[in-house]
Amino acid sequence: MQVEIPLALTAVAAILVLLAGRALITRIGVLQTYSIPEPVIGGLAAALLLTLARVSGDLELQFDTRAQAPLLLVFFSTIGLGADLRMLARGGRKLVILFTVVVLALLLQNGLGIALASMLDLHPLMGILGGSATLSGGHGTGAAYGQLFGEVNNLQGAVEVAMACATFGLVLGGVLGGPVAQWLIRRHGLKPLAVTAEDVGPGSLTTDERRPLSPESLMESVLLLMVCLGLGTLLAEHVVVPGIHLPTFVWCLLIGILLRNTLGLRGFYQVDGPTVELIGTVCLSLFLAMALMTLRLWELVSLALPILIILTLQALLVVGLAITLTFRVMGRDYDAAVIAAGQCGFQLGATPTAIANMQAITSRYGPSPLAFLLVPVIGAFLIDITNAVVIQGFLALPWFGF
Repeated sequence: MQVEIPLALTAVAAILVLLAGRALITRIGVLQTYSIPEPVIGGLAAALLLTLARVSGDLELQFDTRAQAPLLLVFFSTIGLGADLRMLARGGRKLVILFTVVVLALLLQNGLGIALASMLDLHPLMGILGGSATLSGGHGTGAAYGQLFGEVNNLQGAVEVAMACATFGLVLGGVLGGPVAQWLIRRHGLKPLAVTAEDVGPGSLTTDERRPLSPESLMESVLLLMVCLGLGTLLAEHVVVPGIHLPTFVWCLLIGILLRNTLGLRGFYQVDGPTVELIGTVCLSLFLAMALMTLRLWELVSLALPILIILTLQALLVVGLAITLTFRVMGRDYDAAVIAAGQCGFQLGATPTAIANMQAITSRYGPSPLAFLLVPVIGAFLIDITNAVVIQGFLALPWFGF
């Protein structure tokens, strides 16, 4: 039996999921120790309960998730409004280094996927679907390539495998990021650097440092966010970049960056960082709660053992890269540990998961403005374009037939 849940009650359920996640983390020491994000814990608990209800009682709840897309757009707009290009200039070298590591990870993900698929007697394209197409690309990219492989190569069940792989990655990305950063911080005795007034933005304020809201600051921040959403949506619909598809959230992010740095010239207007961050945190938490509580966990059960082997080794690959390579080349400091947690998020699941991982760490240990600047630029913009190029390069190999 299916029960349709309206939008308002879906929002109620998402908030309850967040409160449940917070309560579970407070009461279960291991969750708090390893800084697992509240939306991940609450969302997975809800998804598990709903899966049990479907299996045992033939009851399936259909949530109205239309609010997910606007929440995601608002969140990325807040990231843009918090991005000071002066800080990007200071971290420009590290941006190049992190991007290089991410490109290497994309190549290794597909190389490992194809090699394991061949060893396990699967079609090599299954290695792509169990590689960067779904893990770094998410559900959207995975669905697109799954459909393509089904049409061109008659690969049966490609879309279903892609959706299950992306779901698996989303779960692992949210679960593994916190423990990775936690281990690095404790092992090396890391502490955050002091944050200056110039660095205030996403990831700069801990929970105890948030300032009280005022009607004026809230209204001004909402105005800026609506401008980002409106212009970002218009640009996504009418601007065509040859050979590149830029999602709407990328345009919203870019508009936010433009507004923040244009209005800040000569002190014309200063974006209220704490208010913008608070709005972004709420939108991200609700988005992840909705995304995770509606996971179709029973699809993971349908994964064949060979696919599960591929995905498990892919997770170990990303964690290994984050610890042994990313952390080292990014400076072996606190920022590098937070960035490693973010990489686990966007290279296994999605950029919102990466941000949630980093928020869980910084809310406990202290701010990391550099991580909150570099990871969204890589995870929300550069990785999608690069991933498409990398996948097309692998598909150009003679045995794929493209």
